[in-house]
Amino acid sequence: MMNYSIRPASRQFGFDRGQPVDRYYIEQFLKEQRHVIKGNVLEIGENRYTKEFGTDVASLNILDIDNYPGVTIVANLETGENIPESTYDCFILTQVIHILYDVKTAIRNAVRVLKPGGSLIVTVPGLSQSCRTKEYGDYWRFTSMSFERLLSETSSVENVDMNSYGNLATAQAFLDGRAAHEIPRGYFTYKDPQYELVMAAVVTKSSQLEKGDEVHG
Repeated sequence: MMNYSIRPASRQFGFDRGQPVDRYYIEQFLKEQRHVIKGNVLEIGENRYTKEFGTDVASLNILDIDNYPGVTIVANLETGENIPESTYDCFILTQVIHILYDVKTAIRNAVRVLKPGGSLIVTVPGLSQSCRTKEYGDYWRFTSMSFERLLSETSSVENVDMNSYGNLATAQAFLDGRAAHEIPRGYFTYKDPQYELVMAAVVTKSSQLEKGDEVHG
């Protein structure tokens, strides 16, 4: 008989035990996409992934809705307030879209910051604990079908390269709050489309400027 528990091993996604399972997938994806993390780069919240995976980075800025040490652009992806236009070659936007209610506008603004031909690297959860707090909401979960359609229907998007990761074993472990090192490494290689734990995409902005667009720097 299986052992069941109503309490997870961790309510912090596994951060308190090591590297969370979804972050293992995300970092593998970023490693594969390091060739687009170059030029003028923008990252959400911190500079960790640009420093670890960037190649030939000319400049780096950090965007967040809150002003704290390290943040260079205080802006709101939902309202567009203080969002720069056509400025960056690459924008790394990991695990943020689901905490924003107006996802369509947020994605449109994320693409807006890119230069023509620039790349948005974006990830979202499929299966996950809730991350709702007093400060932030938690509104959405996605499938590869819904997320690819959402991205493809965004104005100025030329191409979407979509990937999904996860299977029953890794999804169970992540929901329980287990860390990546607690799961046999071989389990991560199998992708089961019925258990999409995380979606990751590279979105390419159209190389043609729209009316009113302006290239900076």
